Amino acid sequence: MHELMALVIGIGLAAAAGLRVFLPLFGLSLGAMLGGLPLSAELAWLARPETAIALGAATLLEVGAYYLPLIDHLLDTMAAPAAIIAGTLATAAVLAGVDDPGLKWALALIAGGGTAGLVQAGSMLTRVASTATTGGLGNPVVATGEWLGSLLLTLMALVVPFLAVALLLAAAVFWLRRRGGQTAADHKTE
Repeated sequence: MHELMALVIGIGLAAAAGLRVFLPLFGLSLGAMLGGLPLSAELAWLARPETAIALGAATLLEVGAYYLPLIDHLLDTMAAPAAIIAGTLATAAVLAGVDDPGLKWALALIAGGGTAGLVQAGSMLTRVASTATTGGLGNPVVATGEWLGSLLLTLMALVVPFLAVALLLAAAVFWLRRRGGQTAADHKTE
């Protein structure tokens, strides 16, 4: 049961990394520093104060940079691989009870990296739609929603992990149904 809970926490943090790369790693670092979150031995450096400070600074820079025109598009090009790496790292870090390194990193890459990549893809599509429909004027609203979503998912993953995963699944179903409805409506007009 402990490993399942750790995996759920990792998936929640990975989903948050799909929205903002550094914020969930910062939350993970704080959670580990405060002693409430055990980490894998090879990733124990995440619980160091200097790591938390660096991740906190990176979080502030990342959140702020998404409000700068053109910089937000540059970040989007780097965000997909960075989100997958962050999701994989966060998931591997909390899988402290999994002794087999091959199994740990496979779970981290598939569950964590995959989740972060899917959320990041949805985020990128939302930003493209915002840019296309508002000429980029709506992008600050999208950026605010993304970092608030990342913060909420990070907090939920650390405090109530099963609720975070349930929220993520509900959002995915809503988004897929909405996209499916738009596609069907688009075909009817043709």
